[in-house]
Amino acid sequence: MPKATKGGAITLSSPVTVLSGVGPAKAASYAKAGIETLEDLLLHVPRAYENRGDIRKLSDARTDGGKTAVVLTVATTPQAAKLRGGLTILKFRAFDQSGSAEILFFNMPFLRQIFTVGSEWRFFGVVEATPVRGGMKYKMSSPAYEPYAEGALPDFSAVYPLSEGLTQKNLFVHVSEAMRLCTSLPDVLPDEIRRKRSLCTMAYAIRNIHNPESYTALAAAKRRLIYDEFFLFSLSMSMQGKKKRVSNAFPLTKQNISPLLSEFPYELTGAQKRAVKDIATDLKSETPMRRMLIGDVGCGKTIVAAAAILIAVLSGRQAALMAPTEILARQHYEDLSELFGKIGIKCELLIGATPAKEKRRIYAALSAEHPDARVPIVIGTHALLSDGVQFAALSLVVTDEQHRFGVNQRAALTEKSEGVHLLSMSATPIPRSLALVMYGDTDISRIDEMPPGRQRVDTFVVDENYRQRLIAFIRKTVSEGGQVYVVCPSIEESDKQDDCGVSLYDIGDAGFTKKPPLKAAIKYADELSEALPELTVAFLHGKLKSEQKDAIMTSFECGEINVLVSTTVIEVGVNVPNASLMIVENAERFGLSQLHQLRGRVGRGKRKSYCILVSDDPAETAKKRLTVMKDNYDGFSIAEADLAARGPGDFLASNSNEIRQSGGLKFKFADLCGDASILAHATEDANFILNQNPTLDEYPALSDAVSKLGAGTNAD
Repeated sequence: MPKATKGGAITLSSPVTVLSGVGPAKAASYAKAGIETLEDLLLHVPRAYENRGDIRKLSDARTDGGKTAVVLTVATTPQAAKLRGGLTILKFRAFDQSGSAEILFFNMPFLRQIFTVGSEWRFFGVVEATPVRGGMKYKMSSPAYEPYAEGALPDFSAVYPLSEGLTQKNLFVHVSEAMRLCTSLPDVLPDEIRRKRSLCTMAYAIRNIHNPESYTALAAAKRRLIYDEFFLFSLSMSMQGKKKRVSNAFPLTKQNISPLLSEFPYELTGAQKRAVKDIATDLKSETPMRRMLIGDVGCGKTIVAAAAILIAVLSGRQAALMAPTEILARQHYEDLSELFGKIGIKCELLIGATPAKEKRRIYAALSAEHPDARVPIVIGTHALLSDGVQFAALSLVVTDEQHRFGVNQRAALTEKSEGVHLLSMSATPIPRSLALVMYGDTDISRIDEMPPGRQRVDTFVVDENYRQRLIAFIRKTVSEGGQVYVVCPSIEESDKQDDCGVSLYDIGDAGFTKKPPLKAAIKYADELSEALPELTVAFLHGKLKSEQKDAIMTSFECGEINVLVSTTVIEVGVNVPNASLMIVENAERFGLSQLHQLRGRVGRGKRKSYCILVSDDPAETAKKRLTVMKDNYDGFSIAEADLAARGPGDFLASNSNEIRQSGGLKFKFADLCGDASILAHATEDANFILNQNPTLDEYPALSDAVSKLGAGTNAD
């Protein structure tokens, strides 16, 4: 019988010590597994299930070392014998119609009392089969055992994650008792959502996650638990984000952007149109926009941002675009000032290199009270954050390559005025599932179509045997007027840490596979200079000062450098239309999304472009990953493959400098890779509920669950 508790009735919040046989020592063992209450215990789900319902004959037992379920009749009286060291062994024979097996148990002499001759048992374990004259000899050592009665035993047996001091039997007994004691499990999910998504009740889910009636029941239970986890997480993230937003934005309602669009030689893609519509809707609101614009290199994010900027200007307000480097800021300025100039709107450029006199003029124009004297659009770098920059009517901030800016930097710019709308752009095609987790309090627009005419960069995977042909290809490319990027994973040979920041992803391939030596940018630049003396070769890496990097990239952009040897510092940023060949050394050391980003540095002009991935890694994992790059050109599907191959930790480590704390990625039931569709539905439903009832006061149980999650989460 369960023990009485000081509080009276046993509930989900009761400690595990109310269960039979759980004293202080066992409770401490449970605590090590994160289990303190009955609710914790019921949510301690199995890590696997043994299908003991798949009963086979001894002659049909698995031969691959896996476990088999057999129903055998005890044929001989169990005999116990003592071994050296005080050990005991219990032996007997049992049979079915296909043969007989020797059954052995170690240090369990008491079992001789239960295995009576003629009794029938379901054994589950490894069946060892040895050929002998006239047939096969079978043996099972220490199998799981249950008295057999047809139809009375469950097909599936749960296998739980354990901590020191716990056994599978402990979990089975105590979970069963907890389910008997907690007969009414609260269901926090609104009925309308549960019916809409055809989800089972929580009581059904808990019962079948521990003791599934069938595969179908187990799948339904798992789906419900995954959904709830994502749903509560999405609610928590959205509520945190909305709490930070006060309805103090200036509604930007003048939204006729057709004059801008008419300056383009092609119509916007469907994805661009959807993104513009999303942004325009946000800008009408008094709640400041927080939207992420995610799209592949060359997908046309800038024109979408330009449409948002125009809406701000037409509504009598100001817009600022902040880029991470001076060269990228200049590039945006050249493109946008020409575009807006055609419709009579002026832009200014504000960077660190802007002369002091010019800065003072821009400062005055940004803060001018009269609209005619005010500059409506400014494009710049971190210089926009300086104290001298004050805006008279700032309503929109656009950040390019958002992961290059910290939260505080973006906040510093948005705080230049009250209620500023924020649009962040990223060329990293973050998988939808991961984006929802990383930016759960931010609305996301994905541009997953390429504008017409964008050429494909042919991709090849080669090894060191192609070295001389690569040198010849570089020479040919430059002789035809093109330019070349060569990317290496390290700066110098002494570098112990890959410059690309990617962990070794394939150590499981036949043990620790010996990796090819790293190509070092500085040494390889020297080697190329010797091999190609007629060409101008330079190198670029992250340890150079910003001014040095900008100067080198400017020289490359102007065509003064033929071959640029670099680390991944060139992954994002400047557009060099003349660059038509990308060579990536030690390609196995990079994530797929990084490789796709690097490939996106070429093929931006009219020249036919190529990407050569060089790898001598013998591991099959590496070969498969690089084959994905060779055969696939869609950034989002590559990102999904990257996430599935490496997991969210490695994906984030090499694709974002601003990742959430690890606690935000540790889901108990859900898998970001495999359960992305459930995440999308749960997020959609969470947003629907919050739009109907932002405070959740109509759903007290749901509100309590979200509060509990918010108190314990480390997601933000």
